[in-house]
Amino acid sequence: MDNGLKARADAVLQGVVSSDPRVPGVAAAATDRDGDIYRGAAGVRVLGGDAEMTTDTVCAIFSTTKAVAGTACLQMVEDGTLDLDAPAKTYAPAIGEMQVLEGFDDNGDPMLRPPKRDITTRMLLLHTAGFGYDFFNEQYNRMAQDHGQPSVVTSSMASITAPLLFDPGDEWEYGANIDWAGLVVEGIAGKRLGEVMAERILEPLGMTSTSFTLDGDMRSRLADIHQRGGDGSLDPLGFELPPDPEVHMAGHGLYSTAEDYSKFIRMWLNDGMGPDGPVLQKQTVEMAEQNGLEGDMKIKGLPGVIPELSNYAEFFPGMPKSWALTFMINEEDAPTGRPAGSLAWAGLANLYYWIDRSNGIGGFWATQIFPFADPTSVVGYLDFETAVYDNAA
Repeated sequence: MDNGLKARADAVLQGVVSSDPRVPGVAAAATDRDGDIYRGAAGVRVLGGDAEMTTDTVCAIFSTTKAVAGTACLQMVEDGTLDLDAPAKTYAPAIGEMQVLEGFDDNGDPMLRPPKRDITTRMLLLHTAGFGYDFFNEQYNRMAQDHGQPSVVTSSMASITAPLLFDPGDEWEYGANIDWAGLVVEGIAGKRLGEVMAERILEPLGMTSTSFTLDGDMRSRLADIHQRGGDGSLDPLGFELPPDPEVHMAGHGLYSTAEDYSKFIRMWLNDGMGPDGPVLQKQTVEMAEQNGLEGDMKIKGLPGVIPELSNYAEFFPGMPKSWALTFMINEEDAPTGRPAGSLAWAGLANLYYWIDRSNGIGGFWATQIFPFADPTSVVGYLDFETAVYDNAA
């Protein structure tokens, strides 16, 4: 580990756990193509507790799950068992029952109609299928508040059967699309998503602390999620995702560690190659990292519809951003040093990562705080990324 990077990155991590407002604990890792160039942690797993945050602390990683599930889909494309442009109902029949929400009638009931075209798995991976999230979309929040639509954190089938917000392929809307892509994987494999991931991604990469369920060892290293109050205070929530979920939620259901996720990032930096062989083929990685949105379609900022869960969120405001399979792409060089064309995304409890394939550098930042886009967490992450690039210059 480079001493200059270690000193600067350590200072960033120590800064966010000692600032006002602070984060309870943070773990971070940065990697090049050969291995981790930085690992560090600061703070505690739960405020008021003695257990220190470490790089093997287990966190609920929320939407950083999506890229792992997308990798499973890409493996099936390579196998010839998944056609990204075939109707997704071929593999997950229930998705063929989805209707489009036209609005609400005078009684407040949803007005539904059949979609103009079938949803494809490519649309699911691109977030153009029409699904949303209640914490980022007013209409979905109305479905939850007035019509009992369950939250996706229930990990239930009912939670992903909310109506479509538009005809498949017409727009980009961040939501439960990739949860359905996980059901596509299950339909093809005849196994639960967690089994497929374990056999084909997690075990080959040595990601031994990544799972949809917490075994005893992982639970012993678990960090608590905290709620940020309006005054900047933090309260431990004791929140966990369902221990035996009805659906292995491909969009948000994994637990993992900074050490483990760094291994996943490194595979993408190495054209799909893991320590013992390819997890993906190089040509698949090169296909997947391209912008998949058609015409002038771009991704948009995420409104914080439920303030307890998310602030308004947008990476590098004012910069055009597109979407790959299954990552955000910054189309211009970022102020952190991240070049145009890099891949990135985040998780609801303020987890962030980037994958810069051109320079062979990536990193992962893990905190456990609601709401999303917590200013202290975001600034710390961007400072961490900047430190990595400044050291590499």
